[in-house]
Amino acid sequence: MGLPAMHKILFFFFSRLPRLTLLAPFLLALFAGGAARADSAADPAAVTRGAYVFAVAGCANCHTDRKNKGAMLAGGPALATPFGTFYGPNITPDPTYGIGHWSDADFIRALREGFRADGAHLFPVFPYPSFTLMTDTDMLDLKAYIFSLPPVAQPSREQDVWFPFSWRWLQTFWRWLNFTPGPYVADPARSPVWNRGAYIVRGVAHCGECHTPRDFMGGLENGLAFSGNPDGPDRLKVPNITPDKATGIGSWSHNQLVMFLDSGLLPNGDAAGSAMGEVIANGTSKMTDQDREAVAVFLESLPAIPNPAAKAIKAGFD
Repeated sequence: MGLPAMHKILFFFFSRLPRLTLLAPFLLALFAGGAARADSAADPAAVTRGAYVFAVAGCANCHTDRKNKGAMLAGGPALATPFGTFYGPNITPDPTYGIGHWSDADFIRALREGFRADGAHLFPVFPYPSFTLMTDTDMLDLKAYIFSLPPVAQPSREQDVWFPFSWRWLQTFWRWLNFTPGPYVADPARSPVWNRGAYIVRGVAHCGECHTPRDFMGGLENGLAFSGNPDGPDRLKVPNITPDKATGIGSWSHNQLVMFLDSGLLPNGDAAGSAMGEVIANGTSKMTDQDREAVAVFLESLPAIPNPAAKAIKAGFD
């Protein structure tokens, strides 16, 4: 029986017992409170699934300041961009300084549409243009996992964004040009493995946010998707991961690509470092074998786009 139906029954009952009518609001509140508490109890299976989504999405990389031994998800390290320096906010379940007061709808709206619980625009350094492709189920599983972690009463650092980009309302115009809401729609002409890889690469793992060049307004140049960015986050070069043989990963074998996602070992015997090292350690290495296979299948299917300014390491020794 649904909650509205139970309310009607209780009011019908109390309407015929005038002396007890004054107790109705208290009993209704008790009933509703019990239902809320039952609904808020985390499903262990959802938490387990959410931990996997959390790893693939790389949430800890941006929201935890490991270098300074910060608490998990209590605020991330500085991220330098052409528009200023951003800091991943506290997303622990602390109700004051984190997102503990966010409802399921608030959480989905942030990932799907790019709005905070208070209705303010999120800066697109938070990759909601990619997260929007996620399913509601994955989003809510992710929330269940985050809310299972310890709350940390630590204020988020203020974003150090240059004027006028610091005006959040200006995101309205940016969104018109650069944002298409999801969720992901599977391509019926492609295999389930390819579609799983596309969902991970384009959505959950948001690989294009770093591996795609951006225009002067910070929008992704989708015609050059995954071809690398010579001026990526923290002004570091992010390599071309299209199958271009000269400047991308076209010289890599399928097994070399899968091995790289698992261990970080490059085809020339070196190991991934910097930000990609963190992505491997905290994300792709924790994927299932099937998901690493799907990612490789999707990347190998991309159009080969040359980009000499963001060359990837070739297979073998140069």
